[in-house]
Amino acid sequence: MDAITAHRIHFAFTATYHYLFPPLTMGLALLIVILKSAALRSGEAHYDRAARFWGRIFAINFAMGVVTGIPLEFQFGTNWSRFSRAAGGIIGQTLAMEGVFAFFLESSFLGLFLFGERRLGRRGHWLAAALVFLGSWLSGYFIVATNAWMQHPTGYVRTEDGVMVLVSLAGLLLNPWALCQYAHTMSAAVITACFVMASIGAYYLIIGEHAAYGRTFVRLGVAVGAVAVWVQAFPTGDAQGRMVALHQPVTLAAMEGLFQSEEGAPIAILGQPDVTHRRLDNPLLVPRALSFLTYRRWTARVQGLDAFPEEAWPDNIPLLYYSYHIMVGLGTIFLAIMTVAAWQLWRGTLFRSRAMLWVLMLALPFPYIANTAGWTTAELGRQPWAIYGLLRTAESSSALVSAGNVLFTLLGFAGMYALLTVLALFLVYREIAHGPEPEGATG
Repeated sequence: MDAITAHRIHFAFTATYHYLFPPLTMGLALLIVILKSAALRSGEAHYDRAARFWGRIFAINFAMGVVTGIPLEFQFGTNWSRFSRAAGGIIGQTLAMEGVFAFFLESSFLGLFLFGERRLGRRGHWLAAALVFLGSWLSGYFIVATNAWMQHPTGYVRTEDGVMVLVSLAGLLLNPWALCQYAHTMSAAVITACFVMASIGAYYLIIGEHAAYGRTFVRLGVAVGAVAVWVQAFPTGDAQGRMVALHQPVTLAAMEGLFQSEEGAPIAILGQPDVTHRRLDNPLLVPRALSFLTYRRWTARVQGLDAFPEEAWPDNIPLLYYSYHIMVGLGTIFLAIMTVAAWQLWRGTLFRSRAMLWVLMLALPFPYIANTAGWTTAELGRQPWAIYGLLRTAESSSALVSAGNVLFTLLGFAGMYALLTVLALFLVYREIAHGPEPEGATG
């Protein structure tokens, strides 16, 4: 294995593991504010206890996100020093703002939310929850803006020695790619939290414990999730897809397995890309759908991979194709589940439908798979560029760090993250087993 491959595997592992945690954090922040708003409006202790229960799970998840996120920023220097030299003056802006503005806002008020309820009072406690929500969503924006600049660089000039210099902070923060990507990412985070909340609620209803809270969790998860799944598909998913088509057309061709340019190009529901023979095997196609979704015309010409030199193609077309189709396929399933569950909730039959409760409970891991597939699609689609059109990945790594050194640290990270996984699952299990209701409490 060469050094660049080892660097890429190392960063892919740490980034993928880290991103198991932020979606739930950002999504739960919104749902906790809704629960606290219900408590403030109704005065019922039930909603306060529900919010505190999810606040504890939020805190475990937040801690895991912090512990696994810090190494990523160090890796820019240890594994990707040439990238850092070229772009550090730009991505350092958003990463610094994330730490100084968003992270400290979120972490400070999370402490107040968890331990300061009696002193803050009902309104102050609601405000703490709202500021945790604001901090977590600000944090998400700064991180997405960093990635979006790598996808579609804006607001910079390049010096003679290849260093990118920021000339417009607004250009960096209001990058049109960032706006689309952020909306799509945050709707995915809300979907993740809604499925997790509905799943735990369904579990309580199935086993017959904490039934009042189970109904609250299922009701809130389904009600918000039913909106989020549609927002995820349109307008956010549609806007993100059109952004890719406009600025990264070779990525779109690889995602769709479109090897030949076509007028009236179809969408492949199923199929296996054969890069060697430049074809899609065993395809199940929807005629002209890709042309319409991309350009709003059934007969529009869509560029295939044949329109671009092979050195511009993404490095791993099969993995990109499958990641994209897993993301879209699971998103379609989420839409169906939440729509049916919302219909049953509206009719008043959801809590008696054990089949749907089982579906909600067993669906818990699939938003995590969809999130991972979505980010895999975004990162593989940008290849072979670290900064699209400006700096290739092969020219971005630390030249003096060998593959052996990288693999050694990768094994260390894998062992440490395995232990962290056991700890996090144990802590979450303990909270779920204990439930929202303290012993002897009523209401």
